[in-house]
Amino acid sequence: MSSRITPPIQPPSHSDELNVSFPREHVMLLTLNRPKSLNAMSPQLHSDLASVLRWFDDEPSLWVVIVTGEGRAFCAGADLKAWHGVQSNGEVTEQEKMAASLHGFAAISRRHTSYKPMIAAVNGSAYGGGVELILNCDIVIASEDAVFALPEVKRGVVAAQGVIPRLAKIAGHQLASEMLLLGNAATAIQARDRFRFVNVVVEKAKVLSTALDIASQIISNSPDSVQSSKEGLLLAQKHHFEEAVRTHSLGAMSKRLYNGTNIKEGLIAFVERRKPAWTNPAKL
Repeated sequence: MSSRITPPIQPPSHSDELNVSFPREHVMLLTLNRPKSLNAMSPQLHSDLASVLRWFDDEPSLWVVIVTGEGRAFCAGADLKAWHGVQSNGEVTEQEKMAASLHGFAAISRRHTSYKPMIAAVNGSAYGGGVELILNCDIVIASEDAVFALPEVKRGVVAAQGVIPRLAKIAGHQLASEMLLLGNAATAIQARDRFRFVNVVVEKAKVLSTALDIASQIISNSPDSVQSSKEGLLLAQKHHFEEAVRTHSLGAMSKRLYNGTNIKEGLIAFVERRKPAWTNPAKL
């Protein structure tokens, strides 16, 4: 693995089912690398993502992560062959498995304690857990030929890794029902304009470059401010208005922001009419 960051940083070891790269300073790119299986989520790939994202959360020099897929699909959801094997051995029930999954599908779909922005660069089709993963990203860039579907009901299972409450909140009960109860596919344009979980639709060749451009816009801002803002967004999902505001204002993230060097740099740079030179936020 090569890195364009100076000095180079080294992520934890992982299999070749996941490619990890650093295309720009402060940016990590995760590429699901099971193209022959349409990047279906295997136990190994899930483990790799969990390990690398845990490291990413603790690495101060990394401010944004982009997730994409290798080949013609983004993610076809769970590896049903592996799932069938787990069901057959009878050792652990699927309910127990989901309850024990701290961060959900791909270690992303229920990841509520990561305050660094996550961008989904959806290069192709996304099904089931692939959509669950996308719905917990902060910004979604989709290829114009991408297809999104929650077909679990067609397989006798259920999309239970966080997408149901999140899609209901984003799209509303009736439109969420349309995706969840019918199991039919939506186009990228429908996902943007009708179901409202895609930010930008571009031609396939521009998906990753668009995601990188957005990552660059994010890292041009104070990382303390960005991470505190994301914390506020996550708290808004959990609490009523006043409680969310109070919890955010009095939390460790806000304390770090107001006592840190980046707020001083931002104000001085404004007075001096120059671009701020941000530094890595302090570890909490």
